[in-house]
Amino acid sequence: MKKAFITGVTGQDGSYLSEFLLSKNYEVHGIIRRASTFNTGRIDHIYIDPHEPNARFFLHYGDLSDSEQISNIIHNVKPDEVYHLGAQSHVKVSFSMPEYTGTVTALGTVRILEAIRRDGNDIKFYQASSSEMFGKTPSPQNEESPFSPTSPYAVAKLYAYWISKNYRLGYNMFVCNGILFNHESPRRGEIFVTRKITMALANILARKQKFLYLGNLEPKRDWGYAPEYVKVMWEILQTKQPDDYVVGTGEQHSVREFVEQAFSYAGLKWGNYVKIDQKYYRPTETEDLTADSSKIRRTIGWEPIVRFKDLVKIMVDADMRKAGLKPIGEGDKFIAKQFPNRWWLID
Repeated sequence: MKKAFITGVTGQDGSYLSEFLLSKNYEVHGIIRRASTFNTGRIDHIYIDPHEPNARFFLHYGDLSDSEQISNIIHNVKPDEVYHLGAQSHVKVSFSMPEYTGTVTALGTVRILEAIRRDGNDIKFYQASSSEMFGKTPSPQNEESPFSPTSPYAVAKLYAYWISKNYRLGYNMFVCNGILFNHESPRRGEIFVTRKITMALANILARKQKFLYLGNLEPKRDWGYAPEYVKVMWEILQTKQPDDYVVGTGEQHSVREFVEQAFSYAGLKWGNYVKIDQKYYRPTETEDLTADSSKIRRTIGWEPIVRFKDLVKIMVDADMRKAGLKPIGEGDKFIAKQFPNRWWLID
């Protein structure tokens, strides 16, 4: 039985990846921060008391700023694969907390790489890089495109990207960067713009909220479906040689289009409910991201299934259920048709 260690296990990607690896008969270990309240809602449905003989999902207390604990976990677990998804990952927040973002998002990566190198195990390492690293670089962007980061988060991710490549080349380690473009789902954090939109829409329909306050509506993004992307993470580590890959749908849509699509799906005119608040604008903005995923498509034959309009419907339906409303249902029907084996599709 293979073992995997996941940072960011309680997040959107970490929870879907845990489900996927468990379906592949892995033993899965994740790191969580010690707190007085639980933040495990996305993984509660797969957690089994570790005393049970069939338990294959284990959580360990730790923090990406604590190199000693990271080293202890890797030494004791001895994973075959490490998926480094943990970070301070909110772009706008990174402007308010640049030092913390660097400590966790950038230096957290080198702490894990050092722990793997010192332990001497033949461990495969996946680094969750970000399309935000491209910043001002014109789209479409691929593995050969120059980087031009426009936020502390993107700068920190760029450090993590290059230090990962450095360890691969310098120490002959199996280290891969997955440069994933935006990927969303009903498990997306509530402060991220896509989930903020669909959750607010559901609350407006339930008469729990009057308006949705947003910032800049013009940035364009390549939005995909998170459960598909975690499968790609695993497939990248199954390749014969370590490498770096851009992953995205190749389609571009603005924040404004996301709002329009969501409200139109619910039969509402978005202009009656959306207000612009300047405090949500970023000091510098990445305006234009679109993935050229030719390399990953050639390497593993990957092709995204969920496209923009269906992604929006899936998220709206899920948040309507959470608000106690009957979902419109087109997103649910699409999921049932495209993914009859629904191991990764629990809200």
